[in-house]
Amino acid sequence: MMKTMKLGRTNLVISRIGVGGIPITRLSESKAVEVLRRCFDLGVTFVDTANAYGSSEERIGKAITGYRNKVVIATKTGGRSKTTALEHLELSLQRLQTDYIDLWQLHNLSTFKVYKRVLRSGGAMEAAQEALKTGKIRHIGMSSHSLDVALHAVPSGNFETIQFPFNFVNTEAADELIPLCQEHDIGFIAMKPFAGGQLSDADLVIKYLLQFDGVVPDPGVKECREIEEIVDIVNGSWKLTPRENGKIEEIRFKLGRRFCQWCGYCQPCPQDIDIPHLMNTRNIRSYGEGFFKRVARAVEAGRNCVECGECEEKCPYHLPIRETIAENIEFFDRLMQEVERPWEEAN
Repeated sequence: MMKTMKLGRTNLVISRIGVGGIPITRLSESKAVEVLRRCFDLGVTFVDTANAYGSSEERIGKAITGYRNKVVIATKTGGRSKTTALEHLELSLQRLQTDYIDLWQLHNLSTFKVYKRVLRSGGAMEAAQEALKTGKIRHIGMSSHSLDVALHAVPSGNFETIQFPFNFVNTEAADELIPLCQEHDIGFIAMKPFAGGQLSDADLVIKYLLQFDGVVPDPGVKECREIEEIVDIVNGSWKLTPRENGKIEEIRFKLGRRFCQWCGYCQPCPQDIDIPHLMNTRNIRSYGEGFFKRVARAVEAGRNCVECGECEEKCPYHLPIRETIAENIEFFDRLMQEVERPWEEAN
């Protein structure tokens, strides 16, 4: 039996683990539906997506046929104005094949300028309040990558949930934000539980996050076996052994804080460089040929980097992007000299 939790003051009772909606966009439609329905059959009742996640909403819409009353759907709008946000909402309802959304989140409120913009007259919050009254949404949340914005938003009374990066490497939410959410009965959705693909040991990742009450991780999965493994962890013992804690510390030391988490706030680049793919060049062996091709294009564009530094000014994690780009181009060139089909190296 899947363990459950209450998502803050929404009073939505959801599975102790959710599932994210990005990786399913990399699958065929039939495979995506198969994976999602396996999640639901295993008792996963919370699925998180966004209007901006490509085909994600459409695939979830097909997968929830026959499951709608059992599944809590969370999606997001990146619209900043009331008009744009309402347009996004109608599109989400159409794609998801539903007449209501359980949790509608204002997406990526990561600067105070954007935060104030959505709350002012004619902003996206007006759309959310209107949709709440008409029953098209049931609850209002937000997502952010800025700790300062998140800490400001939680006690504001504007949101019932917050989605924020949290994993055993990126732990900044643990000290203040999660306790503040608990104090104000705000549901906490842990985005990027696997640190954007930098972490691979599900046992460590999931057990660590389950130590925090009121936190629901939303890992993305591409295979039925992945969610089966995660559900087994959730339904087992969450206690981390001394050996597991030691492994976590080793990984923390190895990764440090210098890794990209795919937030995309460095974009757009004046030189039209796909910075997130270039920053994640070393993951070529984890994501297959399609990812490799995108990285290859990013590397070629990256050779034109003029090191203006604009990306580093926008990065919420203060990464040394220019230095990393140069290192990753060198890595890619060495790999291409050594391996004919690098995306198959992990097989």
